[in-house]
Amino acid sequence: MLDQDFVYTLLLTGKLALVTTTILIFIGVPVAYWLTYSRFKLKFIAETLICMPMVLPPTVMGYYLLVAFSPENAFGNFLQEYFDVRLAFSFNGIVVASVIANLPFMIQPLQNGFSALSDDLRQISYTMGKSKITTLFKVLIPNIKTSFITGIALTFAHCIGEFGIVIMVGGNIPKETRIASVAIYDQVQALNFEAANRYAFVLFIVSFLIILLIYGINRKINFTTFR
Repeated sequence: MLDQDFVYTLLLTGKLALVTTTILIFIGVPVAYWLTYSRFKLKFIAETLICMPMVLPPTVMGYYLLVAFSPENAFGNFLQEYFDVRLAFSFNGIVVASVIANLPFMIQPLQNGFSALSDDLRQISYTMGKSKITTLFKVLIPNIKTSFITGIALTFAHCIGEFGIVIMVGGNIPKETRIASVAIYDQVQALNFEAANRYAFVLFIVSFLIILLIYGINRKINFTTFR
């Protein structure tokens, strides 16, 4: 029989990954669209900021987020005083941190997909009287299915393996912020390698299946497209 803490930790990990991925779908699509088609000269600054989580050590980003979320600082105090929201050492806090950390994993595949499309698709759609919103959802997104699936899968897979930023912002609170990667570290520290192996094995299998899904679906889409 499985340990309740083991099951709850895995469910919490899945919940974090699912919530983060869902939020980033709604953020990623319009941002990627804007980055691809906007002529704003300084948009490279936004691209740089979005890519920062890929090169910035997670503990550094986690530290600054923890400082910002702390009730002792202006932003954290504002949230707690006016909205009764505490982000430091809470599930909501690690969701916000995870969304920020996973921005490039969602936005870059979508941006690459939009960039690979011929601009004639947009122009023809506009010529036929379609709005920008209709063009985006009815014309552009259906033509970047591969990029869309890749963005979702990479975001989910990266999220379930996050460690540094989660432990900095959320700590190691059972049933609140203790996800599988944190549990692995905790069990290794306690020399409980059997428990650590259970968590690690589940994350390994999930990650493998996600990558397999990406390649499988993309191969099917490409085969259907060029058949």
